[in-house]
Amino acid sequence: MIGRIPAIDHARAAALLGMGVFHFAYDLEMFGHLAPGTVVSGGWRTFSILVAGSFLFLAGVSLHLAHGRRLRWRAFARRLAMVGGAAGLVTLGTFAVFPERFVYFGILHAIAVSCVIGLAFLRLPAFLTLIAAAAVIALPRPLGPDRPWLDWTGLTATPRPSVDFEPVFPWLAPFLAGLALARLGSAAGLWARLRPVDRPNRLSRTLAWPGRHSLALYLVHQPVLIGLVWAGTALTR
Repeated sequence: MIGRIPAIDHARAAALLGMGVFHFAYDLEMFGHLAPGTVVSGGWRTFSILVAGSFLFLAGVSLHLAHGRRLRWRAFARRLAMVGGAAGLVTLGTFAVFPERFVYFGILHAIAVSCVIGLAFLRLPAFLTLIAAAAVIALPRPLGPDRPWLDWTGLTATPRPSVDFEPVFPWLAPFLAGLALARLGSAAGLWARLRPVDRPNRLSRTLAWPGRHSLALYLVHQPVLIGLVWAGTALTR
């Protein structure tokens, strides 16, 4: 296992900030402050893809950093249970609020499944993993007639609607890319150079804090944002 690297936590914190900005815009649209369709078109759509892709990319990097030298099954299972449990909470919570469009395979579900699939690539040469990432993107969709039980893969033509849908295909691609590039980074000595020799300064620790608690912050940020937008809407109408 490679020791904790502040730069990775900083990157996670930046991804969280991006997700917070996007979800704030989503909530504004939901409460009628932005035109319908704003966040699923144009620059907002591109921004959402970049944010989701960054989370999966960093998850791939983290799998290599944690288990690239030796797969620690207990730590892997514990982390997988945390992410999978959080994904289950998202499913239950959104089903209670949006039963017709609940999250049955969102970003946390995608990260959990990608981590399991990633084990097959953990020891493969980086170029093979990059080829697999490209193949995931190039795979034609749909592969066949609609099969509702395969909605989560992204291979069906018309998956059921959801407020957050990040299927395995194509979202496994940025995860595999992160895994491969992290392996190349290890070969180049990048991670050793990024590890702080001394204790990080206060600014670095402050900026890294959200990244160190990204799962918990992900779970709470949207309810908080919805509450703020609801309160602001109630006060101004």
